[in-house]
Amino acid sequence: MAMKSSFLLILFIVPAVLADLRVGFYKPTCPDAESIIFQAVQKRFNTDKSVTAALLRMHFHDCFVRGCDASILIDSTTQNQAEKDAGPNQTVREYELIDEIKKALEAKCPSKVSCADIITVATRDAVVLAGGPNYTVPTGRRDGLVSRAGDVNLPGPQVDVSQAFQIFRAKGLTLEEMVILLGAHTVGVAHCSFFSERLQNDPSMDPKLAANLRNVCANPNTDPTVLLDQGTGFVVDNEFYKQLLLKRGIMRIDQELAIDSSTSGFVSRFARDGNGFKQSFGNAMVKMGSVGVLVGNDGEVRKNCRVFNPKNKPTVPSPPKKGKVSPPSKKAKNKKQKKPKSNGKKKKNTRAL
Repeated sequence: MAMKSSFLLILFIVPAVLADLRVGFYKPTCPDAESIIFQAVQKRFNTDKSVTAALLRMHFHDCFVRGCDASILIDSTTQNQAEKDAGPNQTVREYELIDEIKKALEAKCPSKVSCADIITVATRDAVVLAGGPNYTVPTGRRDGLVSRAGDVNLPGPQVDVSQAFQIFRAKGLTLEEMVILLGAHTVGVAHCSFFSERLQNDPSMDPKLAANLRNVCANPNTDPTVLLDQGTGFVVDNEFYKQLLLKRGIMRIDQELAIDSSTSGFVSRFARDGNGFKQSFGNAMVKMGSVGVLVGNDGEVRKNCRVFNPKNKPTVPSPPKKGKVSPPSKKAKNKKQKKPKSNGKKKKNTRAL
């Protein structure tokens, strides 16, 4: 019975949190917030279309550690190694874009829009600009107060489907949603070091693709990147799944999706149905964006996404100072007191006889 209750709790975590987030959260306090975010993302996209992959990676890596609380944005200090400096996050980028957006929002609406919502909305905007679905994002997230590198435990490129699903399931996501979210690799890139072991006689990889990648990754002194979708690498579409069916998945976990019997059906379906994938992708992104969020009075709204707000120490009134009696001045000492003037009449002796 206890196990059943625990399982049901996992299933209902996400819908309960969604009730605390809402569409148009900033309409009363910062009505231009989403417009400001979109303009900054669009400007960045126009110069570098890989920003979509970068923001998707940032969003995923943030939500899968302590929840979607922008803890990945915190800079390390001499007292604390933050999440962004953990091994799996070394290749996360576009922190400067988040800084730029936050600066613009603070100028317009000080201390209103959280860094967690900036990541979530900016990622949606980048997906739209890359041809993906325009899904509606509920907002109202708060920023976390903890960021530790030791908390980072993300699935690596060498895991199999079963191992990867353990991590997704712990976040309240289904096996199908895992396949959908890994479809974000349709605009992803990977360093050669993430898949180099597959380039030597791996029967699950197309031999022509393996030969081409060996040339790209030949220099041992560099670690180049390659597109995970060898078809339309800068467009959010279902081409990624089509590539998997042709044994052209780059990372092991990607190709495993098409091989493992528990996930191969999803891959085939999304390879056939591009519109179905886009709709499912939008829904899965909304659900992932609600994992472990802080709402209400929890957390804070950072003024600078890289540092926690200074803690406000309670003001303790200091005890009143005892007044010091100043010694009289010499002038006051020497000054004779005036005697009251006599009216010239002698007082009668009224003492009783």
